[in-house]
Amino acid sequence: MASAVPAAMERPHFIGIGGAGMSGIARILARRGAEVAGSDARESETAASLRALGATVHIGHAAGNVAAATTAVVVSSAIRADNPELVRAAELGVPVVHRSDALAALMGGLRSIAVAGTHGKTTTTSMLAVALTELGLDPSYAIGGDLAGPGTNARHGEGEVFVAEADESDRSFQKYDPEVAVVLNVELDHHANYASMDEIYESFEAFAAKIRPGGALVVGEHEGARELARRVAAARDDLTIVRVGEGADSDARITAVQPRGMTSEVTVVLDGAEHAFTVSVPGRHYAHNAAAALAAGARAGVDPSALAKALTAYTGVGRRLQLKGEAAGVQVIDSYAHHPTEMTADLEAMRGAVGDSRLLVVFQPHLFSRTQELGAEMGQALALADASVVLDIYPAREDPLPGVTSALITDAARTAGADVTDAPDKAAVPGIVAGMARPGDFVLTMGAGDVTDLGPLVLARLADGA
Repeated sequence: MASAVPAAMERPHFIGIGGAGMSGIARILARRGAEVAGSDARESETAASLRALGATVHIGHAAGNVAAATTAVVVSSAIRADNPELVRAAELGVPVVHRSDALAALMGGLRSIAVAGTHGKTTTTSMLAVALTELGLDPSYAIGGDLAGPGTNARHGEGEVFVAEADESDRSFQKYDPEVAVVLNVELDHHANYASMDEIYESFEAFAAKIRPGGALVVGEHEGARELARRVAAARDDLTIVRVGEGADSDARITAVQPRGMTSEVTVVLDGAEHAFTVSVPGRHYAHNAAAALAAGARAGVDPSALAKALTAYTGVGRRLQLKGEAAGVQVIDSYAHHPTEMTADLEAMRGAVGDSRLLVVFQPHLFSRTQELGAEMGQALALADASVVLDIYPAREDPLPGVTSALITDAARTAGADVTDAPDKAAVPGIVAGMARPGDFVLTMGAGDVTDLGPLVLARLADGA
């Protein structure tokens, strides 16, 4: 089993070390004994936890942060070419490594399971990581969110399995060569990098082409995933393809999803045997995620009956319908959903869980390009809530686009009959929401940006009597 530190990663420097993907890789390297350093724009719990592992974490980006002894500078696609630390790396002749290459190096020599898809990959990866850990298999994992139990997004284990979330947004998932690959769904997103569905399919086909000979591809019930399966089957006859879903053509067939408040009881038939277990989050799409985790683990050689029982140990992952707290009879839940499909799925799941209670949503659009292409669909999704508050667009790595504002969403929402409040002043949102909410309501903060920070502030305003 390979778990040593690759030579190029002995003294790495991470630009943006606090990010979900970057921090996980840094955490594993630190556990393996590397001298990890990096920088981030602001102080955070993640930065503190990395320091506790022995990493050097600078706040703010500066050329002086990159030491002369650095063996590699690790970057994500979000790092701009004029970043002073990237410029300094060039001056020092230090190799620049994309985070996907760093992660691929960490997976080298291990039995890897890579989970991809436009939606649901963090949850599915988390479910599998928790279940394998519960079974004592001591896996390594790298996930795009913090697990509720361990409170971390990555772990270095001594076992032979490495479970990784595989990001399609910048095609970086094509760097991996998993034994088992999971593709939950294939849908047009990341419009700055993909111009059409043809390009999306080409990217996912390239990912599937890297599956090790004799390996397996697990696909969800989404039509895009099934189309990918058809294309892969035509190109490779050495792979086992496992279709997950509720239809009769499914190899891992979901035969029952019984809601139980904020949980679900799920039954899956795999290889002729029935497996029943509890999923700790509501909604059919999370049941599908769990079934995909079950199928992937089984194809990696794990006993499916034991794995199904172990899936019950999964208690959630940060920002995936995560309960943030309750005050004045109002529960605040946090959701990472930012694509219309994800938004609709989480809103439908919450509608089923809350019954006749009111559902209030605080939504922050993510990326100008995504809002330009999908703003109308986002607005239509918000019609599933009883009332919504919509913030300005969170730009992340993008520059503004002319004419692209949150109005594209709020106009569509109102056309669909939704009750929507515009909130360009983020600081005013906790007061707005506390004034709207009444005992028995549920508040859902939704989006991939910093809208998650508002949940505790809303709770504080509610506790103070608004």
